[in-house]
Amino acid sequence: MKRATLRDIAQTLGVTVATVSRALKNYPDISPTTKQTVLATAERLHYSPHPLAVKLRQKAYKVVGVVVPDIVHPFFSDVISGIIDVVEAQGYHVLLSQSNESYEKEIMVTQMLLATGVDGLLVCLSNETVDVGHLRALQEYDLPVVLFDKISTGLDASTVVTNDFQGAYDAVTHLLEQGYTRVAHIKGPPHPENTRQRYAGYRAALAAYDLPFRAEYVAECHAVTHAEGAAFAQQFMALPEPPDALFSVTDSVAIGAMTALREAGWRVPQDMAVIGFSDWAVCQLVEPSVSSVAQPGYDIGRRASDLLLREIQQLRNEQPREHHHLVLDATIKVRKSSQRPAVG
Repeated sequence: MKRATLRDIAQTLGVTVATVSRALKNYPDISPTTKQTVLATAERLHYSPHPLAVKLRQKAYKVVGVVVPDIVHPFFSDVISGIIDVVEAQGYHVLLSQSNESYEKEIMVTQMLLATGVDGLLVCLSNETVDVGHLRALQEYDLPVVLFDKISTGLDASTVVTNDFQGAYDAVTHLLEQGYTRVAHIKGPPHPENTRQRYAGYRAALAAYDLPFRAEYVAECHAVTHAEGAAFAQQFMALPEPPDALFSVTDSVAIGAMTALREAGWRVPQDMAVIGFSDWAVCQLVEPSVSSVAQPGYDIGRRASDLLLREIQQLRNEQPREHHHLVLDATIKVRKSSQRPAVG
């Protein structure tokens, strides 16, 4: 028989999971009538706390689990540095894992971290993740979960993200202010929220300048790679009226596009300007140097860790957990790849 969960009780009664949890723990802010109703429903559904959940509450392991799509990715390396600095300063250790942008592996590693006995989880979702039921299941065990960078609006959890919409809007606005009028966009996979926000920022900037949206100027990545950037640049160059500027979802894709442009004899930025997103260190090392939207990776790691440690402490003190949603500013780093050369 399937084990009844807090969510089952909540759905039966039409209340929140938090209310059920607090009623079962006899919190004083829950009315006696609600407590009695929750207890009766829990008994009728044969609810009992999961043994692992009980174990997690009883023992302080002082370990934080972290799940990222790619450990060696420059952006996530910055995030991890921020996490470690905050977590270790508070006497915790970090248990790190990666999903390789796979939904199935993300499920596997989060369940592994739960079984290991971590006190909480910091998670950046994979590009494939749509259903976040596996993370809701962790919350059923009273395990605090904080999402960062690639998040889901379908999970009731704290989040820390870059202002992807504004970063994209500013990037495209910069290109338009340089005099470029046919701006293409290589977007990310359809599921991540940051892909949608960057695409929305691109569309909004075009609309603000009364420029038409042209579907042939938009391409969608699957794996978000250098090779895809090169392939899409070739596709754009072959159009009857090619774009004169390109906003890319990441720096890797932007540099791939620049490689294809150079091999085809196109000049950057004279024939096509290019701007990326994330501001990897390599952007300053290639020629021409690559303009990019800088994400505050280190600060994202620090702020996400602060939120998680606060929720862990609230859980131990049997206080209601407060969820916060932080949006950190992105900044444009203008370099040679997007600056139209002066005439004369």
